[in-house]
Amino acid sequence: MRSEFLSFSPPLIGEEEIDEVVKTLRSGWITTGPQVERFQSEFKEYVGAEAALALNSCTSALHVALAAMGIGPGDRVVSTPMTFASSIHVIEHMGAEPVLVDVEPDTLNIDPNQIEAAVKADPTIKAILPVHLYGHPAEMDPILDIARRHKLAVIEDAAHSLPARYKGRMIGAPADGDVTNLVAFSFYATKNLTTGEGGMLTGPPDIIDQARVWSLHGMSRDAYKRYTAEGSWFYEVLLPGFKYNMPDLQAAMGVQQLAKLPRFQRRRREIVDQYHEAFATMGGLERPVERPHVESAWHIYAIRLHLDRLKIDRSRFIEELRKRNIGSSVHFIPVHIHPYYRDKYGFAPARFPVAFGAYERLVSLPLSPKLTDDDVADVIEAVEDILEKNAR
Repeated sequence: MRSEFLSFSPPLIGEEEIDEVVKTLRSGWITTGPQVERFQSEFKEYVGAEAALALNSCTSALHVALAAMGIGPGDRVVSTPMTFASSIHVIEHMGAEPVLVDVEPDTLNIDPNQIEAAVKADPTIKAILPVHLYGHPAEMDPILDIARRHKLAVIEDAAHSLPARYKGRMIGAPADGDVTNLVAFSFYATKNLTTGEGGMLTGPPDIIDQARVWSLHGMSRDAYKRYTAEGSWFYEVLLPGFKYNMPDLQAAMGVQQLAKLPRFQRRRREIVDQYHEAFATMGGLERPVERPHVESAWHIYAIRLHLDRLKIDRSRFIEELRKRNIGSSVHFIPVHIHPYYRDKYGFAPARFPVAFGAYERLVSLPLSPKLTDDDVADVIEAVEDILEKNAR
């Protein structure tokens, strides 16, 4: 048994990030400034986006995306119950209403067939908000086709999905056709690229410009443009905006993390390959999938327990991992069973049977480029031991 606790998703921070942050502190510019400009530019090039806006969270990115698209009271937005609650909160924040539909059984991503049915039944739907769960892209071709035919915006929650690809196109790059398509990323502490807290929004330049105004008090000029030598003190408030800007201290971490991202991803895939091979013969669990036409970012490695083959439930399985000094989590508690959404919209757990049924069996195992081969071996050994000792 391990002598030290293995965290579920520890960040990998090196001297390069530390040096870049120190350099930024010494520069005298620590809020939104040159490092943010650099990070936005390099991120835009990395994913192949038309434009990018750095923000203080993915939640903020989703919020300003909806605002920039004019989503508001009387509008409805289709999304998934299998996500973190913030994906749906932002719809509520705009005074709009979420329309939840169930997910596909293998990836647990939103089901395009159910999106189609919801859109046909409700002319007040103005946008689709798919979530690329665990780093595996949702089926974007049919989703974009639905949006094109019904003249809907698509706002992708890509919190897990840097750097994933769908049919060769990196998530964040513009989609084909005439669909307005915005993509929100997260740089939270556990993410594949971290700035501690932070996010990015990509999309068409005109919409990103509008989102930029929403992101900083609705002002016509941000602080960097007002206070640098080429700037001006004058600004106008164009709309009742938010305070969502990313400071240079976070962007300083981001530029170094972005440079390391290919190496980080190679290591993630090595760990996933070890898990896949080891778990292939373990009858007590179901491994996560990767469809042939996608490249998952492998942000989360979520197994599903075959509870009918075990004498313990999911909570006990997680406790047994903890006793063996292995951290784990559950992604996610479906939105529709949280009290706010359950009570407001009258959702029963069985309303979305695929999402709820998967939730009862899900366990997320440690996954980070910081994990050593010994760490991975400890996880595999712990899972195997628990399954063997608790098999029916």
